[in-house]
Amino acid sequence: MAENKRDYYEVLGLQKGASAEDIKKAYRKLALKYHPDRNPDNKEAEEKFKEAAEAYEVLSDDDKRARYDQFGFAGVDPNYGAGQGGYGGGFGGFGDFGDLGDLFGSFFGGGAGRRNNANAPRRGENVGARLELTFEEAAFGCEKQVSAQRIENCSACSGSGSSDGAVETCSYCRGAGQVRTTQNFMGMQMQSTSVCPQCNGRGKIVKNPCTTCRGKGKVRRTQKVKIKIPAGVDHGQTVRVAGEGCVGTNGGPNGDLLVDILIKRHPIFSRQDYTVYCEVPISFAQAALGGEIQVPTLDGKVPYDLPEGTQTGAVFTLGGKGIPMGSSGRRGNQRFTVVVETPTKLTKEQKELLRQLEGGINQTPKRKKFFETLKDFFD
Repeated sequence: MAENKRDYYEVLGLQKGASAEDIKKAYRKLALKYHPDRNPDNKEAEEKFKEAAEAYEVLSDDDKRARYDQFGFAGVDPNYGAGQGGYGGGFGGFGDFGDLGDLFGSFFGGGAGRRNNANAPRRGENVGARLELTFEEAAFGCEKQVSAQRIENCSACSGSGSSDGAVETCSYCRGAGQVRTTQNFMGMQMQSTSVCPQCNGRGKIVKNPCTTCRGKGKVRRTQKVKIKIPAGVDHGQTVRVAGEGCVGTNGGPNGDLLVDILIKRHPIFSRQDYTVYCEVPISFAQAALGGEIQVPTLDGKVPYDLPEGTQTGAVFTLGGKGIPMGSSGRRGNQRFTVVVETPTKLTKEQKELLRQLEGGINQTPKRKKFFETLKDFFD
């Protein structure tokens, strides 16, 4: 995520300890300057506008800002379990920016000011985790347990945010979570809808905040989740576990858990898609005479009749001995390459026998062709 990105404080022209009000003012200034309606067909202004919007979304949120200050871009990257798939919203994406969104929506006449009901159900964020598997676990599937940080309803107050259950409808916004105000902007009177300053958009007031969640109704916890890994999963793939992400808001559905799969290197096997590969060393005698050899597979050793005169580097196929194709019951193939090993540390008697053997063997086709080509080249 951090590739080619500028520090969010740098984008807004602020220092790290800037106040919430300074962040808001800096963003308002940049957004007005670079808004697409003021800079039609200006790609540079468009990029600066999106850059400022992304910086403001993170720095205006206390939780996201804390994670960014501690971990940098990784703390707010959706791939690390913190987001919903980006900073979306495009040019109309002011829905999470409070009265700024409504101000731009009213001024530029777009849909940016039309906010969803603050009390409407909202889906929880996805969270991410990584899981390392053995070659065999990935091939045949397994059940594993992963740890993931996610936001849950506070168990102490059952998600209400109140220590004694006393929650009242906000009298200022009458439970809407929003208030409509009239603002003077560049000599014009404009109406805008903003987050209720008394209940912060919740529509409710907690009289005695829960000490565990400080009245938020939600806490961040690390939970262990059992997941089923399907047969045939490959390195770099992601397994989605529905409903195991952050809890939804106002009765909305939970987000999902996204598990990135890593596969340990195997000492014998490798794979490409559903095909398994390996090398099998054989002796000079086995290559020359042929015969039965033992080939390792994911199911154990299997016999294979090697043809006479096998050359090093020859490739053979075992049907149905590869990676299972999910729940279909089918499997890929296994391909093994034979490598003829040259004997070392021979005794005098063994060397003499090989010399006698070499003298009695007719020249092989490849050697014959090589020396004929060599002769033609120098003649």
